[in-house]
Amino acid sequence: MIIDRRTLPGVLFAALLTPLAAGAATPPAHAEFYPSSDPALKALPFSEAVRAGDLLFVSGQIGSVPGKMALVPGGITAEAGRAIENVRSVLQRHGATLRDVVKCTAFLADMKDWPAFNGVYRQYFKAPFPARSATGATGLALGARVELECIAYAPVAPR
Repeated sequence: MIIDRRTLPGVLFAALLTPLAAGAATPPAHAEFYPSSDPALKALPFSEAVRAGDLLFVSGQIGSVPGKMALVPGGITAEAGRAIENVRSVLQRHGATLRDVVKCTAFLADMKDWPAFNGVYRQYFKAPFPARSATGATGLALGARVELECIAYAPVAPR
């Protein structure tokens, strides 16, 4: 078949219909928003995670003590570990693990903390590592040293 400008719309339409005709599952028509189960976080204006198809977006987590609006003591190392544990808890509540993480974004209050953060990060994430970005921030919630947000590939089981 020769495809030109006149036949392209029909070809694209057929390509879109082929998976549906073959019985492939269709993704949900909307995103699912998951509020936090943590009483200290319930009143804040964000969801702890959002599912869009097979992706689970985890809101930024700092090194806060579960159930409290307070950071763990011990600086960057302790906060980084607690932040990753907080990410792990959110993932587990929604059927995923740290192995399902495909992308992380780290926000550091001071880029000089990068080596210490990497040391903790390597204790939790193993090769093949998720894609990752990092940026320095002039201020994080509760005066945190680090905040970590993640995206996980976590397909929903067929219903």
